[in-house]
Amino acid sequence: MKRARRVAVLSDVHGNATALTAVLEELSQEEHDLVVFGGDLTWGAQPAETYRLASSLDALFVRGNADRALIEGVSDSERGRWMQERHTDEMRAFAGRFEENVVVEVEGLHAVRFCHGSPRSDEECVTPETPEDRVREFCKNVPERLIVSAHVHVQFDREVGGIRSVNAGSVGLPYEGRRGAFWALLGPDVELRWTDYDVDRAAAAYTESGFPGAEQLAEMLLAPPEPAEVIEDAERRIFAG
Repeated sequence: MKRARRVAVLSDVHGNATALTAVLEELSQEEHDLVVFGGDLTWGAQPAETYRLASSLDALFVRGNADRALIEGVSDSERGRWMQERHTDEMRAFAGRFEENVVVEVEGLHAVRFCHGSPRSDEECVTPETPEDRVREFCKNVPERLIVSAHVHVQFDREVGGIRSVNAGSVGLPYEGRRGAFWALLGPDVELRWTDYDVDRAAAAYTESGFPGAEQLAEMLLAPPEPAEVIEDAERRIFAG
């Protein structure tokens, strides 16, 4: 098992290289000895730029549902076909090495399990409102008592059913009701972080990329959805691709 004193968690970058650059610049000033990416890394408007940034790091990578779609060759939509065309064999091979779950022994927190959706599915929506019985269900046979998930793009830290459930938030496409990049530092406790960056520039990069639906995503960067709205939808659906 990997051991670390202080872990940076960067999830749901979604091809927003502008946001990732800003977070990595801030992170360079912070004490840390490991970076964990929580999934859905390059599936967005700047896949190549995001790949170059992330692949240059000595990091651990969790596989998200978008990463899985990439390596499975899913292209049953205009957006899917656009994305497949902009990932090289090298980029797919890189994503193919991502792990479904990663466990790290973090100083002060003991063993921590990192996943994208939940320990059992990369499409399960785990939110600060997820009922205790479902938390117990998806943690059945999981020994770790601290679970760091992603997928819903909402940052939180809660205790439920004997489990500490954490989401670092989304670096590239947050649903927080405010602009910025959201991430976390672990060890010796959980520190939820936010980084300001040039969101207007990122939105322009999306619009100019030709990515199908880029205008809608750019608008979401400029005026992010409120967490309550996202949480209500996620808890109604439970699983979302």
